[in-house]
Amino acid sequence: MSRAIPGLHHVTAISGPPQANVDFYVGTMRQRLVKRTVNFDAPDTYHLYYGDRTGSPGTILTFFPFADAAPGRAGPGMASAVAYRVPPGGLDAWMVRLAEDATDFEGPSGRFGERMVALADPDGLRIELIEAAGPSGADRTPTDDGFHSVTLWLRNPEPTARLLTELFGYEHAGEEADASGRRRRLSAPGGGRGSVVDLLRSDAPSIGRQGAGTIHHVAFRAESDEVQREWRERVAAFGLDVTPVIDRQYFNAIYFREPGGVLFEIATDPPGFATDEDEAELGTHLMLPPRYERRRADIERVLPPIRVPA
Repeated sequence: MSRAIPGLHHVTAISGPPQANVDFYVGTMRQRLVKRTVNFDAPDTYHLYYGDRTGSPGTILTFFPFADAAPGRAGPGMASAVAYRVPPGGLDAWMVRLAEDATDFEGPSGRFGERMVALADPDGLRIELIEAAGPSGADRTPTDDGFHSVTLWLRNPEPTARLLTELFGYEHAGEEADASGRRRRLSAPGGGRGSVVDLLRSDAPSIGRQGAGTIHHVAFRAESDEVQREWRERVAAFGLDVTPVIDRQYFNAIYFREPGGVLFEIATDPPGFATDEDEAELGTHLMLPPRYERRRADIERVLPPIRVPA
C-alpha cells in the first residue's frame, strides 16, 4: 500500500461553449487536447481532456462544456483555482507570451516564496502559473511541467487538513496571509507533479454556485487498481461515504465529499488515454464508450463541431 497519495491525477471543471474552451487551453495555454469524448452520464455533452503529450497523471485538466451553462461562482466548499508549474526562469517568457496573445493577467506576485501570475479562462476559472522547481527525467516533458497545486476555499480548513495529513499522508508546508485570506499549504511527499494543496480560509461574502468557470471535482492519484481498492477501504474507515469503483474507460474512479464539502476523486493511473487511439492521434477523434457506439450518429448530430488550433 502506498504510504501517501502522490498528488493530483486531474481536475475537472465546467465551461461554456466548447470552441472558446479549446481555443484557450490549446492556443493560449499550449496544452494538448488528449481526448475528446462525452460526459458518460450525459452523452449529449462533450468531455474534453487537456494535458501533456500523453495525458500523464498530474497534467490533466478536463471540462464538461455546456453551451447554455449559466455563470458559476467559486465559494466556500469548492475548489477555487488550479495552478500549473512553470520551470525556474520560465515565468517571464510566459508573461511575454500572454501579453502578445492579449491575455490579461495579475502579477507577478509572490506566494510561499514562489513567483506567480494569475489569469482567467473564457468562463472566469482562475488559472495560476507558479514558478517552482519541478520533477525531472521521465516525469517531465520539455513543454509542460503539469500541475503545481489546487486551491480549496474553506470556511474551516481544520477537518480538511486532518484528512490530507492523517489519511492521505500530506505534510504541512507553511501558512501565510494574502489579499484573498489566510492560506495553509500541504504537500505530498516527493514533490512530484500536482503535489501541493492550498487550503484558503476567506471571509469574503461569497456563496458558491456550480456553473461555467467553476471546478466540479479534484482527483488524486492511485498508482493501480489494487492501490485504489485499498484507498477505498481507508476512506470508508475514516468515516466518509465513498462510491463503488466506477469505470471511466481511461481510469477507474471512486468519489467522496471531503469534510469541507469539496468533491474528491481517487483515480487510477492506468490504463491511460492511448487505449483507444494511437499516441500520435490523441484527441483527434470523438471516442465513445462501447455502450454509446450504437448511438454515435445521433450523438455526433447533437455535439457542436470543434476546431483544434494548430
